[in-house]
This record gives sequence, structure tokens and C-alpha cells, in this order.
Amino acid sequence: MLLRTSMAARALTSLGMFAAVSLLAACGGDTAPGAGPAATTTAAATTPTPTPTAPKPARPEVILATTTSTQDSGLLDVLVPAFQKATGYQVKVIAVGSGAAMQMGERGDADVLLVHSPAAEEKFVADGFGVERTLVMHNDFVVIGPAADPAGLKGSKTVAEVMKKIADKKATFVSRGDNSGTDVLEKNLWKGTNLTAPKGQSWYLETGQGMGATLTVAREKQAYTVTDRATFLAFTGKSDLPILLEGDPALLNVYHVIVPNPARLPKTNTEGGRAFKAFLVSADAQRMIGDFGKGKYGSPLFFADAGKPEPVAR
Repeated sequence: MLLRTSMAARALTSLGMFAAVSLLAACGGDTAPGAGPAATTTAAATTPTPTPTAPKPARPEVILATTTSTQDSGLLDVLVPAFQKATGYQVKVIAVGSGAAMQMGERGDADVLLVHSPAAEEKFVADGFGVERTLVMHNDFVVIGPAADPAGLKGSKTVAEVMKKIADKKATFVSRGDNSGTDVLEKNLWKGTNLTAPKGQSWYLETGQGMGATLTVAREKQAYTVTDRATFLAFTGKSDLPILLEGDPALLNVYHVIVPNPARLPKTNTEGGRAFKAFLVSADAQRMIGDFGKGKYGSPLFFADAGKPEPVAR
């Protein structure tokens, strides 16, 4: 009698578990893709509903073309695994300059872009290559250089002032020279001093590489350079070049996510790209972005901006 009672109890328990699983399956479902193309959108910070039993996507690989700063800072090492766990997608990261990332987008070689070159981004969308350009985060750029400061930048108030001093002194300066967002900003800073970028001058060096490699060269040459703050802090301990100018509104660094236009680039994984975009502006990802770096550096390396107005110079 006791054996039969125990077996009956186990059977009821199994039926209860089966019913619970069936109910969960019935409640599941994919979220429909976003609305049609829009030049620029501001997304609300909503959290996707992750489930460990989500079906594997039909096209599981998502190619992310992004700027090197998101990789060199370590931010993608936090965001990508969380996205993969939540959705079942697998991300292939290609970290290049923002210009190269958008060229990949134009060719249909990327499913989603995370870039920081606003004027080029706007042109990319206006030319019909991208849709759903959405604000994700911001940080800033800084000017760093040798502690001896041969160009005398210390005490300068504006970035235009420091760039002019570097040019006047012909102090060694290392540029990325890769058409990245950072490189475009640097070239614009020279223009702000009524100078063109001093390409070809003996004191002006171009690496043609990412921010991490450029910081390494600047350290070796004891040279000045412009860098995003996140990569600079991530390389703290590997570089003895101090910050010599910060806080100028002209040094604001804003990141957007863009989905390649499926009407023009039908072979891209639009569903996967949109899933990554939705994740970046979700409450969970925005919290990760805002917390990233606090424990190690005492302050975040990026500031989460999803759902906010475009950052303005401040």
C-alpha cells in the first residue's frame, strides 16, 4: 500500500512538472521585428525577455562591425556573452574604425554596426545604407602626452589651443590615420585651429591601426595623441602618458547602433541585427554599460543614453 501511494505521488509530481513546462512553452514566442526604416530613432530602454529554452534562431550568427574602442576597453567582453545567453545568437565581432565598419555595412558584410562618427553615420543613413540609427551611450576624448610636456599643453583651456601648440612646436604626434571615429574627430580638431591635418610632416606619425596599438606607439615615441577615455583607462599601467586636456565640449564621443537597410541589403541577417540593437538599448544592457569600469576605475567608462535626447556638448 505504501509503495503504491509513493508511486502515485511521483506520478502526480511528474504530471505537474509537465503541465508547468507546457504552460511556459505556450506563453513563449518571438517578438515581431521592429517597424519600418527610420532615419534616426530614440529607443525606450526596455528589457528583452530572455529564456534559456528559447529556440535557436534560424540564422544564429550575427556579424557586428564596431569601433575598436568598444573592444579595447573590454566592454564587448561583458555585453556579447550576455546577449548570446539571452537570445541564442552567436556574435562575430569585427573591430575596426567606424569608417571601415560603415564600409562593411555598405557592402552588406555586417548585420549591425556600433559606431561613433555622427556625421558619417548620418550620411550612411541618408544614402540609404542604414536604418534605425539609435543612441546607445557616450563618453569623451582626451588629449594625452609625455609628462615632460615639450609643447607646453598644461594649463590650456581648449582643445583648439593645445592642437595649435603641438603644431607650433612640431611636437611628435601619433594619429590613428584609419578613418575611424577617433581619426575623423582628430582631423576636425586640426581644422578648428585653421590648420589642415599635418599629414606628411616629420613630427606627425600615422599608425593606420586601432586605439590600443596607437597608444602603444605614442608611449614608445613619448608623443601626444587623442584617445577615447575608455581605451586610455583600460591601458592604464601600460602607458605613462598623462591626460593633458579634458572636458572640452568638442571632445564629446557619442555611440549609435545602426541596422543595415534590409531593402537595400537583403542578404544581411536583419533579424539578428535588430535583436542585438534591441539588446543594447534594453534596461539590462544599459545597466551593464553604466556599471562598466566602476569597480576598477572608480567611475564608468561609458554613460548609458538609451531613451534619452542626443547628448549635447557640455
